[in-house]
Amino acid sequence: MSPAPTRLTVSAPGRICLFGEHQDYLGLPVIAAAVSLRIRIDGRRRRDREAHLDLPDTGGRETFPLAGRLPYRHHRDYLRSTVNVMSREGFTWSKGFDAVVRGAIPINAGASSSSALVVAWVRFLALMSDLGRDIAPSEVARLAHLSEVAEFDEPGGMMDHVASALGGVAFIRFDPKTAWDRLPVPAGHFVLGDSGEPKDTKAVLARSKGRVMMLLDRLRREDPGFTLESAAASGASAFAGVLSPDERMLLEGVLRNRHITLEAREILAVPGAEPARVGPLLLEQQAILRDLLGVSTPKIDRMLAAAMEAGASGGKINGSGGGGCMVALVRGDPAPVAAAIVREGGNASVVGVDEGVRVEMIEEGP
Repeated sequence: MSPAPTRLTVSAPGRICLFGEHQDYLGLPVIAAAVSLRIRIDGRRRRDREAHLDLPDTGGRETFPLAGRLPYRHHRDYLRSTVNVMSREGFTWSKGFDAVVRGAIPINAGASSSSALVVAWVRFLALMSDLGRDIAPSEVARLAHLSEVAEFDEPGGMMDHVASALGGVAFIRFDPKTAWDRLPVPAGHFVLGDSGEPKDTKAVLARSKGRVMMLLDRLRREDPGFTLESAAASGASAFAGVLSPDERMLLEGVLRNRHITLEAREILAVPGAEPARVGPLLLEQQAILRDLLGVSTPKIDRMLAAAMEAGASGGKINGSGGGGCMVALVRGDPAPVAAAIVREGGNASVVGVDEGVRVEMIEEGP
């Protein structure tokens, strides 16, 4: 055990989901990458047991004690929920801190700004605790998922927390337990386009997950041994007499999305995978998300079309959908693609693959 730092800065990255969008909550694998847009928490220890947090990006300020169970003051009160979860796990804080939270990740746009915040907050709290210890990325991800998703009984999976805590590009599995394999970074550049359209992540996830779970219930009544993991990519044809045409299309989309993810894993396993091979799979996944799950929007479709016309190799909506961001993969100069997205009314950022949650600065003292 070592004393809590007198000053500490921790940052965590946002993420893009390359393959397997809307699959993690079904227990199916995904491929995600941490990107070079980060949230940063800079704190200084206080003499009392209170946390004072300044949130200039949203114009907010939070103050609460670091003792006892904290009541939630608003929807998705992640700063307090993380303290509660970590308290139940044995962390304590005999001294509080003043902290400032700043970020470059688009808010409520599908790039995991909230998960990056919670991931950074978990590691910050662990180091500032009386235990005075750092924790592994896998433990950061577990605690962040408990704090953001499980604590509020929300429908999301663990992809965002693993991607932000781990960093790089990763193939992430969730069944029978969460595990991952690192993948090389593909060639080219990523351009993240923010549509500026606000989205309701919880509603989109609940609707999409609900449709698939109802479908699975029907399928398992017909075939108790049916699983999404083992079904063939063409497995929907076996239920032609049971499912409606729309239900068959939905099942085909889920199975094809799973197959695309596995296909992409093989391509990305080779260092410097070419966008000419990766891009078409991104576009095929986008067609599933747009046409079968209905999570794209006309503006994002226009931004993607403009990106392709400007030279992108492929792209897709990023995150739960219903607004937010899209991502394009570009082999050459990304500037024309970014400019094309801006002409369609979006904001564009050229992003690189980044490392996971990290300590930027730490000062120890009495």
